[in-house]
Amino acid sequence: MKADRAPLPTPGDVLRRMREGELTLLPIAAALVVIWIGFGLANPTFWSSENLVNLSLQSVSTGVIALGVVIVLLVGQIDLSVGSVSGVAAAVVAAGAVNGGWPLWVGVLVAIAVGVVVGLVLGIAVTRLGLPSFVLTLAALLVLAGVQVRILEPAGSVNIPFDSWLVKFCQAWFLPTWFAWSVVVVVVVGFAATRWSDRRRRRAADLPYASTATTALHVGTLAAVLCTVVAVLGGARGVGYSVVLFVVLVAVADVLLRRTRWGRAVHAIGGNRRAAVLAGLPVRRTVVSAFVACSALAALGGVLAAGRLAAANQETGGGDIFLTAIAAAVIGGTSLFGGRGRAWSALLGVLVIQSISNGLTLLDLDTATRSIVTGAVLALAITIDTVVRGRRPE
Repeated sequence: MKADRAPLPTPGDVLRRMREGELTLLPIAAALVVIWIGFGLANPTFWSSENLVNLSLQSVSTGVIALGVVIVLLVGQIDLSVGSVSGVAAAVVAAGAVNGGWPLWVGVLVAIAVGVVVGLVLGIAVTRLGLPSFVLTLAALLVLAGVQVRILEPAGSVNIPFDSWLVKFCQAWFLPTWFAWSVVVVVVVGFAATRWSDRRRRRAADLPYASTATTALHVGTLAAVLCTVVAVLGGARGVGYSVVLFVVLVAVADVLLRRTRWGRAVHAIGGNRRAAVLAGLPVRRTVVSAFVACSALAALGGVLAAGRLAAANQETGGGDIFLTAIAAAVIGGTSLFGGRGRAWSALLGVLVIQSISNGLTLLDLDTATRSIVTGAVLALAITIDTVVRGRRPE
């Protein structure tokens, strides 16, 4: 006898699943829509295609760093050194390519390799020596900030040529309109095929499966979102190559976290480390890999930041970058307690933060106000996370 198909969810079902810690992305997406409507009504320039193109480009480097933070938070750890890692990576690329005469692609690879090494050291220290990640990565933040200054001495800043491929990739290269629409078609068709295949497998295995209406709703929502994005951004310069890279990284991370043994181990360890050990999961190896992924993505974020600014200086990766990345991950729905979150949390979270910053700037409000509003949003996200965590059965 075949299992019943899951009916189209009612508003009550949606609210119940949100209270139980499911559908973590839905309230964030709703909040993002409210933010965009509010800022758009306050200043219609916010809705302009040119402003939204700039917003998308500004979100890339921080979003890539936030993606790494999501992974390390999922295993119940934290990495405060991501900002300094990105700064060192930017310094390595700029100093190596300009002062050292390296091919730019070699500088990029070396920078990412530095991130991998830093993540490996941090992961081993946390798992083998039992050092608390908060204190360890805070120390690493300070050490790497000093390393960044040393690399950039004596000038303190190195400019990357505007005609280099890295700067063009981050600033000037955009998908042709026809290609962007082709990508939308391929993605929507691929998503629909995947959903339909999952539905057939679950039905064959006598498991509950999504109804045709639910599947059509998911596919239609994705198609509407992608068409809107391409149409709006296409009204100006279009979809940037760096934006496509960020979205691809998020999609790949999402597949790895949801559909691989490694991803299941990441969630299990963050949810209950002792149970994961008793279940025979490779806890140490998985935690080390999470730190490596986090630092590697932070280094890539630093490389993209250098390309976006066409320079690396002692302020790159400094300031509140690591706080912004962590805030983006948490605001996007990733739990500070581990075990709950999605790769897409990085994308939604960084869009929320950058939208707030962008909107307040258009309203001609100062930095202090932007910090206060962003901090209030983060506090609200943490409060919701704590309340939801308290309602979830352990």
